[in-house]
Amino acid sequence: MQLDDLDRKAAEHFEGYLVRKDLVRQFSRQFPVPTYVVEFLLGRYCATTDEEEINEGLEIVQRQLASRTVKAGEQELFKARAREEGSVKLIDLISARLDAKTDSYLSNLPSLQLRDVRIDPKLLREHERLLTGGFYAEVTLGYDSSIAQEAHGRPFGIDSLRAIQLSKRDVLEVLAKAREAFTTDEWKALLLRSVGLEPEQLSERAKDALLLRMVPFVERNYNLVELGPRGTGKSHLFQQVSPYAHLISGGKATVAKMFVNNANGQRGLVCQYDVVCFDEVSGVSFDQKDGVNIMKGYMESGEFSRGKESIRADGSIVLVGNFEVDVEHQQRIGHLFGPLPPEMRDDTAFMDRIHAYLPGWDLPKMQPSLFTDHFGLVSDFLSECLSRLRMESRLPQLQGRVHLGGALSGRDINATNKTASGLLKLLYPSADTQVSDADLEWAVRLALQVRRRVKEQQKRIGSAEFRNTHFSYLLGEEGVETFVATPELSSENSIGADPLEPGQVWTLSPGGLDEHAGLYRIEVSEGPGNGLRILNKPTPPAFQESVRYAQQNLYARAAQLVGDRDPRAHEFSVQLRVFDAAKTGSQVGVGVLIALCSSLLKKPLRGGLVVIGGINLGGSIEPIHNAVTLVEIAVEKGAQVVLMPVSSRRQLFDLSDDMATKVDTQFYQDARDALLKALVE
Repeated sequence: MQLDDLDRKAAEHFEGYLVRKDLVRQFSRQFPVPTYVVEFLLGRYCATTDEEEINEGLEIVQRQLASRTVKAGEQELFKARAREEGSVKLIDLISARLDAKTDSYLSNLPSLQLRDVRIDPKLLREHERLLTGGFYAEVTLGYDSSIAQEAHGRPFGIDSLRAIQLSKRDVLEVLAKAREAFTTDEWKALLLRSVGLEPEQLSERAKDALLLRMVPFVERNYNLVELGPRGTGKSHLFQQVSPYAHLISGGKATVAKMFVNNANGQRGLVCQYDVVCFDEVSGVSFDQKDGVNIMKGYMESGEFSRGKESIRADGSIVLVGNFEVDVEHQQRIGHLFGPLPPEMRDDTAFMDRIHAYLPGWDLPKMQPSLFTDHFGLVSDFLSECLSRLRMESRLPQLQGRVHLGGALSGRDINATNKTASGLLKLLYPSADTQVSDADLEWAVRLALQVRRRVKEQQKRIGSAEFRNTHFSYLLGEEGVETFVATPELSSENSIGADPLEPGQVWTLSPGGLDEHAGLYRIEVSEGPGNGLRILNKPTPPAFQESVRYAQQNLYARAAQLVGDRDPRAHEFSVQLRVFDAAKTGSQVGVGVLIALCSSLLKKPLRGGLVVIGGINLGGSIEPIHNAVTLVEIAVEKGAQVVLMPVSSRRQLFDLSDDMATKVDTQFYQDARDALLKALVE
């Protein structure tokens, strides 16, 4: 393996906490244990960049795994060793239960097929998780021949056990101090390498999705859904990387195991683990009718009741499942929660409790080229740090710096805050580090996007209360309102329902003698200076004329259009984006003028809006002769509102009833009237 700059920097600042991830894969395929067990040993003996030390450590790890893991068919060999030598050491997934008949606790060692191993109650008090599914541990298994002579004797007993997880207290300080040496991009890359993936092979959207997968580990009571194609490694993180996560494979989930056992008061999985993940969620069902309601209550408040007692827990809930069809088809035939079990699928109240819908379709299928051969943080060190971060919040970093738009309900704000806080904890392990504006905006945009995906599905089910999904945010008091859409909703060549950035407008050209009508997007940006330049080269003469007329009208009527702002003190850059066969951009002056004003005012236009109309040098609006055709094109392109000159009103009597009901047609008298009707209210 060739060390790169990130490897060298990581080795310098994380001495003793790194492991080469290709070594991990080598062992995890060889021995029947999860990744974090292998890394626990590699971290102990191979946490160095020195090749000789790594090789010596590998021999020790190989020896320990070979002598302490039980392969198929070796069960009797280990039992015999325990009898002959008095005890044997092994690595196994140990769990325990209460045997009421003998009033004693018994442990289970699946690799030896032993279900009745004696265990001291003191060990259970130290390791409560033994009673809720158990954990991997280094176990010393003793054998007592005198007990074997007794009737129904249980000769095997647990002499000692050591959970395979880190016990050091200062891990978060180590992580936070080392983080200071890395840029944000380097740090994201190191986190991705730490879970075994090579960031160089991933798109930006895939990296964002993988970081979102980690948020439930750092955020208490966080509810995440991930649905997508098979083979993208959805359950890997929750099964292999952290001992603080528990994976429930599809099938019956018992209320007693999940929450609390009423018979003995034993707390369930959500109390014992940081993250409880339901794999293959489409096949999950509860053993009691009110199971989903108990889960809904827990997802809302982090509490559930046992008789009169109310119990608090902070385990995050993750639901992962597979899509049988592609995203576009799923949206045509239903909604993106379709693969959930029937009792959750169409329940908008259940959906409202989901903080984030992670787009599984943004992730590539796992293949050898995606796995990293470089250094990453040892899993038990990383998972311990993530677990400690659950006690902190990054909301203070958001307050006063980010203002969320009016379309967000209380639950939307809570969900967005939790996701953004979790992402910022991953990027900035120290609460004292000042978060940059760029990283803050990245976290907020991503948080709004994954929450909006939930809201869009609620809207599809037909609930009127969820119809306003135009999520937006402002950075700082003077910031520009920015709208956030989910990528699968927007199509490059159709008019979306979301407001565009300030300075952007959809417009339709009525065409001319030898050109059909066509859809364009005009994009204007402004900065210090003066004058105006058109970025299209060569510039179509008809469009150049529209821009010149719009510019002169802006200068002449600045007070009416943009108040006290002086357009002559700004330089404008104008670009025409073409979406149809029409190329000239003729008679789109009103659209250009509105785009210029919008960029100067830093205010976006209404979502789903298309502006129609030309303007002459004196400020008069040019008449349109094919208004019906233009409205029909607007509907076909996805417009919800058409803004056109009032002089074309009579022509629309010929518009079909069907078309008239699909779009809101509004009329304007002059340029100022058009601008006021176009701006977001």
